[in-house]
Amino acid sequence: MGKRYDAVIIGGGHNGLVCAFYLARAGYRVRILERRAIVGGAAVTEEFHPGFRNSTASYTVSLLHPRIIRDMRLIDQGYKVIERPVSNFLPLPDDQYLILGGGIARTQAEFAKFSPRDADALPAYYASLETVANVIRDLVLTCPPNVGDGMTMMLDALRQGRHVAALTIEQQRDVLDLFTKSARGFLDSWFESDPVKAAFGFDAVVGNYASPDTPGSAYVLLHHVFGEVNGKKGAWGHVVGGMGSITQAMARVVQAMGVEVSLEAPVARVLVDGDKAVGVRLEGGEEVMAKRVIANVGPRLLYERMMEPDDLPADFVKRIKGFRTGSGTFRMNVALSALPDFRCRPGEGAHHQSGIIIAPSLDYMDRAFMDSKRDGWSRAPIVEMLIPSTVDDSLAPAGCHVASLFCQQFAPHLPDGRSWDDAREEAADTIIATVDAQAPGFARSVIARQIHSPLDLERTFGLIDGDIMHGALTLDQMWAARPVLGHGAYRGPLRGLYMCGAGAHPGGGVTGAPGHNAARAVLRDGAILGRWRG
Repeated sequence: MGKRYDAVIIGGGHNGLVCAFYLARAGYRVRILERRAIVGGAAVTEEFHPGFRNSTASYTVSLLHPRIIRDMRLIDQGYKVIERPVSNFLPLPDDQYLILGGGIARTQAEFAKFSPRDADALPAYYASLETVANVIRDLVLTCPPNVGDGMTMMLDALRQGRHVAALTIEQQRDVLDLFTKSARGFLDSWFESDPVKAAFGFDAVVGNYASPDTPGSAYVLLHHVFGEVNGKKGAWGHVVGGMGSITQAMARVVQAMGVEVSLEAPVARVLVDGDKAVGVRLEGGEEVMAKRVIANVGPRLLYERMMEPDDLPADFVKRIKGFRTGSGTFRMNVALSALPDFRCRPGEGAHHQSGIIIAPSLDYMDRAFMDSKRDGWSRAPIVEMLIPSTVDDSLAPAGCHVASLFCQQFAPHLPDGRSWDDAREEAADTIIATVDAQAPGFARSVIARQIHSPLDLERTFGLIDGDIMHGALTLDQMWAARPVLGHGAYRGPLRGLYMCGAGAHPGGGVTGAPGHNAARAVLRDGAILGRWRG
Protein backbone atom coordinates (compact mmCIF):
# COMPACT_ATOMS: atom_id res chain seq x y z
CA MET A 1 0.00 0.00 0.00
CA GLY A 2 1.27 3.49 -0.88
CA LYS A 3 1.92 6.30 1.56
CA ARG A 4 -1.20 7.69 3.22
CA TYR A 5 -1.39 11.37 4.11
CA ASP A 6 -3.25 13.32 6.73
CA ALA A 7 -4.21 15.77 4.00
CA VAL A 8 -3.84 16.08 0.24
CA ILE A 9 -4.29 19.56 -1.24
CA ILE A 10 -5.49 20.02 -4.82
CA GLY A 11 -3.69 23.03 -6.27
CA GLY A 12 -0.38 24.67 -5.34
CA GLY A 13 -1.56 28.28 -5.35
CA HIS A 14 -0.84 30.58 -2.45
CA ASN A 15 -3.89 29.48 -0.45
CA GLY A 16 -2.92 25.83 -0.78
CA LEU A 17 0.59 26.65 0.41
CA VAL A 18 -0.75 28.66 3.37
CA CYS A 19 -3.12 25.85 4.34
CA ALA A 20 -0.27 23.33 4.09
CA PHE A 21 1.90 25.49 6.35
CA TYR A 22 -0.58 25.57 9.22
CA LEU A 23 -1.36 21.87 8.89
CA ALA A 24 2.32 20.92 8.80
CA ARG A 25 3.00 23.14 11.80
CA ALA A 26 0.42 21.07 13.68
CA GLY A 27 2.19 17.84 12.70
CA TYR A 28 0.09 16.78 9.70
CA ARG A 29 1.59 14.85 6.79
CA VAL A 30 0.63 16.92 3.74
CA ARG A 31 1.04 16.55 0.00
CA ILE A 32 0.25 19.29 -2.52
CA LEU A 33 -0.69 18.35 -6.08
CA GLU A 34 -0.14 21.10 -8.68
CA ARG A 35 -1.14 20.60 -12.33
CA ARG A 36 1.41 23.09 -13.74
CA ALA A 37 5.19 22.76 -13.85
CA ILE A 38 5.54 25.71 -11.46
CA VAL A 39 4.13 26.17 -7.98
CA GLY A 40 2.06 29.26 -7.20
CA GLY A 41 -1.24 29.00 -9.08
CA ALA A 42 -2.09 32.44 -10.48
CA ALA A 43 0.61 34.13 -8.35
CA VAL A 44 3.68 33.26 -10.45
CA THR A 45 6.54 35.08 -12.13
CA GLU A 46 7.45 33.72 -15.57
CA GLU A 47 9.61 34.69 -18.53
CA PHE A 48 7.20 35.40 -21.39
CA HIS A 49 9.82 36.74 -23.83
CA PRO A 50 13.63 36.32 -23.74
CA GLY A 51 14.91 38.59 -20.96
CA PHE A 52 11.43 39.75 -19.91
CA ARG A 53 9.78 38.40 -16.74
CA ASN A 54 6.53 39.40 -15.12
CA SER A 55 3.75 38.37 -12.79
CA THR A 56 1.79 36.62 -15.50
CA ALA A 57 -1.65 36.59 -13.83
CA SER A 58 -1.92 38.15 -10.36
CA TYR A 59 0.08 41.37 -10.54
CA THR A 60 0.03 43.50 -7.38
CA VAL A 61 -0.17 43.04 -3.62
CA SER A 62 -1.98 44.52 -0.67
CA LEU A 63 -4.39 41.90 0.64
CA LEU A 64 -1.84 39.29 1.84
CA HIS A 65 -2.59 39.18 5.54
CA PRO A 66 0.18 40.46 7.87
CA ARG A 67 -0.38 37.53 10.22
CA ILE A 68 0.41 35.06 7.46
CA ILE A 69 3.50 37.03 6.44
CA ARG A 70 4.63 36.94 10.07
CA ASP A 71 3.76 33.29 10.79
CA MET A 72 5.48 32.01 7.65
CA ARG A 73 8.44 34.37 8.17
CA LEU A 74 8.25 35.42 4.55
CA ILE A 75 10.49 38.44 5.09
CA ASP A 76 13.27 36.03 6.12
CA GLN A 77 12.70 34.39 2.72
CA GLY A 78 13.23 37.66 0.85
CA TYR A 79 9.66 38.94 0.71
CA LYS A 80 9.85 42.66 -0.03
CA VAL A 81 7.19 45.08 -1.24
CA ILE A 82 7.86 48.51 -2.71
CA GLU A 83 4.96 50.85 -2.14
CA ARG A 84 3.54 52.91 -4.95
CA PRO A 85 4.51 56.59 -4.53
CA VAL A 86 0.96 57.42 -5.63
CA SER A 87 -1.95 55.01 -5.87
CA ASN A 88 -3.47 55.63 -9.30
CA PHE A 89 -3.09 57.88 -12.32
CA LEU A 90 -6.12 58.50 -14.55
CA PRO A 91 -5.67 60.12 -17.98
CA LEU A 92 -8.79 62.16 -18.75
CA PRO A 93 -10.32 63.87 -21.79
CA ASP A 94 -8.92 67.21 -22.97
CA ASP A 95 -5.41 66.26 -21.82
CA GLN A 96 -6.38 66.45 -18.18
CA TYR A 97 -5.48 63.90 -15.53
CA LEU A 98 -6.14 62.96 -11.92
CA ILE A 99 -3.66 61.44 -9.47
CA LEU A 100 -4.94 59.58 -6.43
CA GLY A 101 -2.72 59.00 -3.39
CA GLY A 102 0.53 60.36 -2.08
CA GLY A 103 -1.11 61.69 1.07
CA ILE A 104 -4.53 63.16 1.69
CA ALA A 105 -3.41 66.76 1.11
CA ARG A 106 -2.06 65.90 -2.33
CA THR A 107 -5.22 64.00 -3.25
CA GLN A 108 -7.41 66.89 -2.06
CA ALA A 109 -5.41 69.26 -4.26
CA GLU A 110 -6.03 66.96 -7.21
CA PHE A 111 -9.74 66.75 -6.45
CA ALA A 112 -9.98 70.51 -6.11
CA LYS A 113 -9.07 70.84 -9.81
CA PHE A 114 -12.47 69.33 -10.55
CA SER A 115 -14.57 70.08 -7.47
CA PRO A 116 -13.65 71.95 -4.26
CA ARG A 117 -16.68 70.29 -2.67
CA ASP A 118 -15.27 66.84 -3.44
CA ALA A 119 -11.91 67.84 -1.97
CA ASP A 120 -13.64 68.88 1.24
CA ALA A 121 -15.64 65.62 1.36
CA LEU A 122 -12.57 63.37 1.00
CA PRO A 123 -11.50 63.08 4.68
CA ALA A 124 -15.00 62.05 5.79
CA TYR A 125 -15.23 59.58 2.91
CA TYR A 126 -11.93 57.95 3.85
CA ALA A 127 -12.99 57.80 7.50
CA SER A 128 -16.29 56.15 6.59
CA LEU A 129 -14.64 53.59 4.31
CA GLU A 130 -11.93 52.84 6.86
CA THR A 131 -14.51 52.12 9.56
CA VAL A 132 -16.17 49.49 7.41
CA ALA A 133 -12.80 48.17 6.18
CA ASN A 134 -11.76 47.63 9.80
CA VAL A 135 -14.82 45.45 10.32
CA ILE A 136 -13.82 43.39 7.26
CA ARG A 137 -10.21 43.14 8.44
CA ASP A 138 -11.35 41.80 11.80
CA LEU A 139 -13.41 39.10 10.13
CA VAL A 140 -11.06 38.06 7.31
CA LEU A 141 -9.31 35.38 9.39
CA THR A 142 -12.60 34.22 10.91
CA CYS A 143 -14.67 31.25 9.83
CA PRO A 144 -18.19 32.43 8.93
CA PRO A 145 -21.06 31.09 11.04
CA ASN A 146 -22.20 27.96 9.24
CA VAL A 147 -25.93 27.58 8.77
CA GLY A 148 -27.01 24.19 10.05
CA ASP A 149 -24.45 23.96 12.85
CA GLY A 150 -27.05 24.66 15.54
CA MET A 151 -25.78 26.31 18.70
CA THR A 152 -22.24 26.64 17.29
CA MET A 153 -23.60 28.68 14.40
CA MET A 154 -25.58 30.89 16.76
CA LEU A 155 -22.60 31.54 19.00
CA ASP A 156 -20.35 32.31 16.01
CA ALA A 157 -22.98 34.67 14.61
CA LEU A 158 -23.26 36.48 17.93
CA ARG A 159 -19.49 36.82 18.32
CA GLN A 160 -19.01 38.11 14.81
CA GLY A 161 -22.10 40.30 14.89
CA ARG A 162 -20.57 42.27 17.75
CA HIS A 163 -18.20 43.89 15.28
CA VAL A 164 -21.15 45.51 13.51
CA ALA A 165 -23.25 46.04 16.65
CA ALA A 166 -20.44 48.13 18.14
CA LEU A 167 -20.70 50.66 15.30
CA THR A 168 -22.77 53.81 15.53
CA ILE A 169 -26.06 53.89 13.63
CA GLU A 170 -24.44 56.14 11.01
CA GLN A 171 -21.62 53.64 10.55
CA GLN A 172 -24.09 50.75 10.31
CA ARG A 173 -25.85 52.64 7.54
CA ASP A 174 -22.52 52.86 5.70
CA VAL A 175 -22.12 49.08 6.07
CA LEU A 176 -25.59 48.54 4.61
CA ASP A 177 -24.88 50.91 1.73
CA LEU A 178 -21.61 49.22 0.82
CA PHE A 179 -23.10 45.75 0.83
CA THR A 180 -26.25 46.55 -1.13
CA LYS A 181 -25.87 49.69 -3.26
CA SER A 182 -24.37 50.10 -6.69
CA ALA A 183 -20.98 51.76 -6.83
CA ARG A 184 -22.52 54.73 -8.61
CA GLY A 185 -25.29 55.07 -6.03
CA PHE A 186 -22.77 54.96 -3.19
CA LEU A 187 -20.30 57.38 -4.78
CA ASP A 188 -23.06 59.78 -5.86
CA SER A 189 -23.89 60.22 -2.18
CA TRP A 190 -20.35 61.52 -1.56
CA PHE A 191 -19.02 63.24 -4.68
CA GLU A 192 -20.18 65.30 -7.67
CA SER A 193 -17.23 65.22 -10.10
CA ASP A 194 -17.08 62.49 -12.75
CA PRO A 195 -13.26 62.09 -12.58
CA VAL A 196 -13.35 61.74 -8.78
CA LYS A 197 -16.12 59.14 -8.94
CA ALA A 198 -14.17 57.29 -11.65
CA ALA A 199 -11.01 57.24 -9.52
CA PHE A 200 -12.84 55.37 -6.78
CA GLY A 201 -15.36 53.52 -8.93
CA PHE A 202 -12.70 51.60 -10.84
CA ASP A 203 -12.19 49.35 -7.81
CA ALA A 204 -15.84 48.30 -8.05
CA VAL A 205 -15.34 46.65 -11.45
CA VAL A 206 -11.92 45.04 -10.93
CA GLY A 207 -12.53 41.33 -11.37
CA ASN A 208 -16.26 42.04 -11.42
CA TYR A 209 -18.24 41.40 -14.60
CA ALA A 210 -20.78 44.09 -13.86
CA SER A 211 -21.64 47.72 -14.36
CA PRO A 212 -20.95 50.32 -11.68
CA ASP A 213 -24.76 50.62 -11.75
CA THR A 214 -25.20 46.99 -10.66
CA PRO A 215 -26.65 46.67 -7.13
CA GLY A 216 -24.01 45.28 -4.77
CA SER A 217 -21.04 46.53 -6.81
CA ALA A 218 -20.17 48.97 -4.00
CA TYR A 219 -18.92 46.01 -1.93
CA VAL A 220 -16.33 45.12 -4.57
CA LEU A 221 -15.05 48.69 -4.14
CA LEU A 222 -14.55 47.88 -0.46
CA HIS A 223 -12.96 44.48 -1.18
CA HIS A 224 -9.94 46.27 -2.63
CA VAL A 225 -9.26 48.61 0.30
CA PHE A 226 -9.10 46.39 3.39
CA GLY A 227 -5.48 45.35 2.81
CA GLU A 228 -2.16 46.93 3.78
CA VAL A 229 1.47 47.12 2.70
CA ASN A 230 4.38 47.52 5.12
CA GLY A 231 1.96 48.41 7.89
CA LYS A 232 0.13 51.09 5.87
CA LYS A 233 -3.59 50.34 5.59
CA GLY A 234 -5.14 50.56 2.14
CA ALA A 235 -1.77 50.76 0.36
CA TRP A 236 -0.72 48.67 -2.67
CA GLY A 237 2.72 47.77 -3.90
CA HIS A 238 5.04 45.88 -6.22
CA VAL A 239 6.64 42.68 -4.94
CA VAL A 240 10.34 42.51 -5.77
CA GLY A 241 10.75 39.55 -8.11
CA GLY A 242 7.07 39.60 -9.05
CA MET A 243 4.15 37.82 -7.43
CA GLY A 244 5.90 34.49 -7.91
CA SER A 245 8.46 35.50 -5.31
CA ILE A 246 5.65 35.20 -2.71
CA THR A 247 4.67 31.66 -3.63
CA GLN A 248 8.26 30.52 -4.17
CA ALA A 249 9.06 31.71 -0.66
CA MET A 250 5.97 29.92 0.68
CA ALA A 251 6.98 26.73 -1.12
CA ARG A 252 10.46 26.83 0.42
CA VAL A 253 8.92 27.25 3.88
CA VAL A 254 6.49 24.34 3.60
CA GLN A 255 8.98 22.00 1.94
CA ALA A 256 11.42 22.64 4.79
CA MET A 257 8.60 21.49 7.11
CA GLY A 258 8.21 18.20 5.25
CA VAL A 259 5.31 19.05 2.93
CA GLU A 260 5.56 17.18 -0.38
CA VAL A 261 4.93 19.38 -3.41
CA SER A 262 4.25 17.45 -6.62
CA LEU A 263 4.35 19.42 -9.88
CA GLU A 264 2.77 18.35 -13.18
CA ALA A 265 0.35 16.30 -11.10
CA PRO A 266 -3.15 17.16 -12.40
CA VAL A 267 -6.04 15.72 -10.41
CA ALA A 268 -8.71 13.94 -12.41
CA ARG A 269 -11.10 12.80 -9.68
CA VAL A 270 -11.79 13.02 -5.98
CA LEU A 271 -12.14 9.49 -4.61
CA VAL A 272 -15.23 8.88 -2.49
CA ASP A 273 -16.14 6.00 -0.21
CA GLY A 274 -19.76 6.31 0.87
CA ASP A 275 -20.15 9.79 2.31
CA LYS A 276 -16.44 10.46 2.78
CA ALA A 277 -13.66 11.81 0.54
CA VAL A 278 -10.70 9.43 0.86
CA GLY A 279 -8.18 10.67 -1.71
CA VAL A 280 -7.70 11.66 -5.34
CA ARG A 281 -6.81 10.04 -8.65
CA LEU A 282 -4.35 11.83 -10.91
CA GLU A 283 -4.80 12.03 -14.67
CA GLY A 284 -1.85 9.65 -14.99
CA GLY A 285 -3.66 7.05 -12.87
CA GLU A 286 -1.83 7.42 -9.53
CA GLU A 287 -4.11 7.36 -6.51
CA VAL A 288 -3.16 9.47 -3.49
CA MET A 289 -5.01 8.42 -0.35
CA ALA A 290 -5.56 10.83 2.51
CA LYS A 291 -7.76 11.33 5.55
CA ARG A 292 -8.73 14.73 4.16
CA VAL A 293 -9.01 16.19 0.68
CA ILE A 294 -8.61 19.98 0.58
CA ALA A 295 -9.42 21.78 -2.67
CA ASN A 296 -7.58 24.96 -3.59
CA VAL A 297 -9.55 25.18 -6.83
CA GLY A 298 -12.81 26.94 -7.55
CA PRO A 299 -16.12 25.36 -6.50
CA ARG A 300 -17.25 24.70 -10.05
CA LEU A 301 -13.95 23.08 -11.04
CA LEU A 302 -14.04 20.87 -7.94
CA TYR A 303 -17.67 19.83 -7.92
CA GLU A 304 -18.48 19.76 -11.64
CA ARG A 305 -15.24 18.40 -13.13
CA MET A 306 -13.48 16.50 -10.35
CA MET A 307 -16.46 14.76 -8.76
CA GLU A 308 -19.34 12.57 -9.88
CA PRO A 309 -22.80 14.10 -9.39
CA ASP A 310 -23.97 10.90 -7.71
CA ASP A 311 -21.35 11.44 -4.99
CA LEU A 312 -22.97 14.72 -3.96
CA PRO A 313 -26.37 15.69 -2.54
CA ALA A 314 -28.79 16.51 -5.35
CA ASP A 315 -29.66 19.98 -4.05
CA PHE A 316 -25.97 20.81 -3.64
CA VAL A 317 -25.33 19.86 -7.27
CA LYS A 318 -28.18 22.15 -8.31
CA ARG A 319 -26.80 25.05 -6.26
CA ILE A 320 -23.29 24.68 -7.65
CA LYS A 321 -24.67 24.81 -11.19
CA GLY A 322 -26.14 28.17 -10.24
CA PHE A 323 -22.87 29.45 -8.72
CA ARG A 324 -21.93 32.40 -10.91
CA THR A 325 -18.47 32.64 -12.41
CA GLY A 326 -16.88 34.97 -14.92
CA SER A 327 -15.04 38.12 -13.85
CA GLY A 328 -14.93 39.73 -17.31
CA THR A 329 -11.14 39.79 -17.17
CA PHE A 330 -8.63 39.87 -20.04
CA ARG A 331 -5.01 39.77 -18.88
CA MET A 332 -1.99 40.70 -20.97
CA ASN A 333 1.74 41.16 -20.34
CA VAL A 334 3.83 43.24 -22.72
CA ALA A 335 7.56 43.71 -23.24
CA LEU A 336 8.33 47.38 -23.96
CA SER A 337 11.26 49.14 -25.57
CA ALA A 338 10.35 52.36 -23.72
CA LEU A 339 8.04 53.76 -21.09
CA PRO A 340 4.68 55.04 -22.33
CA ASP A 341 4.67 58.81 -22.77
CA PHE A 342 1.23 60.12 -21.84
CA ARG A 343 -0.13 63.06 -23.77
CA CYS A 344 -1.72 64.54 -20.64
CA ARG A 345 1.47 64.18 -18.53
CA PRO A 346 4.58 63.88 -20.73
CA GLY A 347 7.89 62.49 -19.50
CA GLU A 348 8.82 60.12 -16.69
CA GLY A 349 7.36 60.48 -13.25
CA ALA A 350 5.81 58.86 -10.20
CA HIS A 351 2.72 58.10 -12.27
CA HIS A 352 4.68 55.35 -14.06
CA GLN A 353 5.01 53.56 -10.70
CA SER A 354 1.30 53.76 -9.96
CA GLY A 355 -1.78 52.00 -11.26
CA ILE A 356 -2.48 53.66 -14.62
CA ILE A 357 -6.25 53.58 -15.09
CA ILE A 358 -7.91 54.17 -18.45
CA ALA A 359 -11.54 54.55 -17.41
CA PRO A 360 -12.33 58.26 -17.14
CA SER A 361 -15.92 58.02 -15.91
CA LEU A 362 -18.55 55.68 -14.50
CA ASP A 363 -20.43 56.06 -17.79
CA TYR A 364 -17.32 54.78 -19.61
CA MET A 365 -17.27 51.73 -17.30
CA ASP A 366 -20.98 51.12 -17.82
CA ARG A 367 -20.59 51.27 -21.62
CA ALA A 368 -17.69 48.81 -21.44
CA PHE A 369 -19.94 46.33 -19.64
CA MET A 370 -22.94 46.84 -21.90
CA ASP A 371 -20.78 46.55 -25.04
CA SER A 372 -19.27 43.29 -23.78
CA LYS A 373 -22.71 41.85 -23.10
CA ARG A 374 -23.71 42.63 -26.68
CA ASP A 375 -20.50 42.13 -28.65
CA GLY A 376 -18.22 40.05 -26.42
CA TRP A 377 -15.89 42.87 -25.47
CA SER A 378 -15.79 46.62 -25.42
CA ARG A 379 -14.15 48.61 -28.19
CA ALA A 380 -13.20 51.05 -25.39
CA PRO A 381 -12.22 48.66 -22.57
CA ILE A 382 -11.30 49.45 -19.00
CA VAL A 383 -7.52 49.12 -18.69
CA GLU A 384 -5.28 49.13 -15.64
CA MET A 385 -1.58 49.16 -16.45
CA LEU A 386 1.24 48.57 -13.99
CA ILE A 387 4.91 48.82 -14.94
CA PRO A 388 6.77 46.92 -12.19
CA SER A 389 10.15 47.23 -13.96
CA THR A 390 10.19 50.91 -12.91
CA VAL A 391 10.99 49.73 -9.37
CA ASP A 392 12.42 46.24 -10.06
CA ASP A 393 15.03 46.24 -12.82
CA SER A 394 15.47 42.45 -12.61
CA LEU A 395 12.32 42.01 -14.72
CA ALA A 396 13.57 43.46 -18.01
CA PRO A 397 16.81 44.21 -19.90
CA ALA A 398 18.44 47.60 -19.36
CA GLY A 399 16.46 50.39 -20.99
CA CYS A 400 13.39 48.19 -21.44
CA HIS A 401 10.29 47.52 -19.36
CA VAL A 402 7.48 45.06 -18.71
CA ALA A 403 3.88 46.08 -18.18
CA SER A 404 0.85 44.27 -16.81
CA LEU A 405 -2.41 45.10 -18.57
CA PHE A 406 -5.43 44.11 -16.52
CA CYS A 407 -8.54 44.71 -18.58
CA GLN A 408 -12.33 44.70 -18.18
CA GLN A 409 -15.01 43.96 -19.61
CA PHE A 410 -14.58 40.82 -21.69
CA ALA A 411 -17.38 38.29 -21.72
CA PRO A 412 -16.55 34.83 -20.38
CA HIS A 413 -18.22 33.38 -23.47
CA LEU A 414 -18.50 35.18 -26.80
CA PRO A 415 -21.88 35.51 -28.51
CA ASP A 416 -22.86 33.42 -31.54
CA GLY A 417 -20.73 30.48 -30.45
CA ARG A 418 -17.43 32.20 -31.28
CA SER A 419 -14.29 31.03 -29.47
CA TRP A 420 -11.86 33.29 -27.68
CA ASP A 421 -9.13 31.42 -29.58
CA ASP A 422 -10.36 33.15 -32.74
CA ALA A 423 -10.81 36.59 -31.16
CA ARG A 424 -7.97 36.94 -28.65
CA GLU A 425 -5.54 38.73 -30.98
CA GLU A 426 -8.18 41.22 -32.12
CA ALA A 427 -9.15 41.91 -28.51
CA ALA A 428 -5.48 42.39 -27.60
CA ASP A 429 -5.11 44.87 -30.48
CA THR A 430 -8.08 46.81 -29.08
CA ILE A 431 -6.39 47.03 -25.68
CA ILE A 432 -3.09 48.23 -27.16
CA ALA A 433 -4.95 50.84 -29.22
CA THR A 434 -6.79 52.05 -26.10
CA VAL A 435 -3.47 52.71 -24.35
CA ASP A 436 -1.92 54.18 -27.49
CA ALA A 437 -4.70 56.76 -27.70
CA GLN A 438 -3.53 58.11 -24.33
CA ALA A 439 0.20 57.53 -24.87
CA PRO A 440 0.97 57.91 -28.60
CA GLY A 441 3.79 55.60 -29.64
CA PHE A 442 2.92 52.93 -27.08
CA ALA A 443 1.92 50.46 -29.79
CA ARG A 444 5.30 50.89 -31.52
CA SER A 445 7.12 50.21 -28.23
CA VAL A 446 5.55 46.75 -27.78
CA ILE A 447 8.25 44.13 -28.43
CA ALA A 448 6.17 41.11 -27.42
CA ARG A 449 2.91 40.32 -25.71
CA GLN A 450 1.50 37.44 -23.68
CA ILE A 451 -2.26 37.11 -23.94
CA HIS A 452 -4.65 35.55 -21.43
CA SER A 453 -8.24 35.69 -22.65
CA PRO A 454 -10.95 34.38 -20.31
CA LEU A 455 -10.54 31.00 -22.01
CA ASP A 456 -6.75 31.13 -21.60
CA LEU A 457 -7.18 31.93 -17.90
CA GLU A 458 -9.38 28.86 -17.55
CA ARG A 459 -7.05 26.52 -19.43
CA THR A 460 -3.80 27.77 -17.92
CA PHE A 461 -4.80 28.48 -14.32
CA GLY A 462 -7.99 26.44 -13.86
CA LEU A 463 -10.10 29.60 -13.45
CA ILE A 464 -13.54 28.56 -14.70
CA ASP A 465 -14.90 31.16 -17.14
CA GLY A 466 -11.68 33.10 -16.52
CA ASP A 467 -12.92 34.14 -13.08
CA ILE A 468 -10.00 35.51 -11.08
CA MET A 469 -12.17 35.50 -7.93
CA HIS A 470 -13.28 31.82 -8.30
CA GLY A 471 -16.84 33.18 -8.31
CA ALA A 472 -18.75 36.46 -8.28
CA LEU A 473 -18.55 38.58 -5.12
CA THR A 474 -22.28 39.15 -4.84
CA LEU A 475 -24.35 39.19 -1.67
CA ASP A 476 -25.72 35.69 -2.34
CA GLN A 477 -22.17 34.34 -2.82
CA MET A 478 -20.43 35.93 0.15
CA TRP A 479 -19.62 35.18 3.75
CA ALA A 480 -21.58 32.17 5.05
CA ALA A 481 -23.09 31.62 1.58
CA ARG A 482 -19.75 31.21 -0.20
CA PRO A 483 -19.99 28.95 -2.12
CA VAL A 484 -23.31 27.52 -0.86
CA LEU A 485 -25.28 28.29 2.28
CA GLY A 486 -24.58 25.52 4.77
CA HIS A 487 -21.05 25.03 3.47
CA GLY A 488 -19.57 28.43 4.22
CA ALA A 489 -17.20 27.10 6.89
CA TYR A 490 -14.67 25.62 4.40
CA ARG A 491 -16.26 22.17 4.68
CA GLY A 492 -17.69 20.41 1.64
CA PRO A 493 -20.84 18.26 1.57
CA LEU A 494 -18.83 15.05 2.25
CA ARG A 495 -16.86 14.14 5.35
CA GLY A 496 -13.17 14.80 4.90
CA LEU A 497 -13.70 17.28 2.04
CA TYR A 498 -12.64 20.91 2.50
CA MET A 499 -12.22 24.08 0.40
CA CYS A 500 -9.31 26.46 0.88
CA GLY A 501 -9.45 28.61 -2.26
CA ALA A 502 -10.98 31.94 -3.26
CA GLY A 503 -14.36 30.25 -3.75
CA ALA A 504 -14.62 30.38 0.05
CA HIS A 505 -14.69 33.42 2.37
CA PRO A 506 -13.38 36.13 1.91
CA GLY A 507 -13.04 35.59 -1.84
CA GLY A 508 -10.40 36.51 -4.37
CA GLY A 509 -7.10 38.31 -4.26
CA VAL A 510 -3.79 37.19 -2.80
CA THR A 511 -4.95 37.17 0.82
CA GLY A 512 -3.99 33.75 2.16
CA ALA A 513 -7.12 33.97 4.32
CA PRO A 514 -9.05 31.01 2.83
CA GLY A 515 -5.96 28.82 3.28
CA HIS A 516 -5.51 29.94 6.88
CA ASN A 517 -9.19 29.53 7.76
CA ALA A 518 -9.54 26.14 6.06
CA ALA A 519 -6.56 24.86 8.05
CA ARG A 520 -8.29 26.06 11.21
CA ALA A 521 -11.46 24.13 10.25
CA VAL A 522 -9.45 20.97 9.53
CA LEU A 523 -7.55 21.18 12.79
CA ARG A 524 -10.68 21.85 14.81
CA ASP A 525 -12.36 18.80 13.27
CA GLY A 526 -9.32 16.64 13.94
CA ALA A 527 -8.56 17.82 17.44
CA ILE A 528 -9.55 16.31 20.74
CA LEU A 529 -8.18 19.03 22.95
CA GLY A 530 -7.33 21.36 20.09
CA ARG A 531 -4.20 21.46 17.97
CA TRP A 532 -4.66 24.93 16.46
CA ARG A 533 -1.97 27.34 17.57
CA GLY A 534 -2.90 30.57 15.84
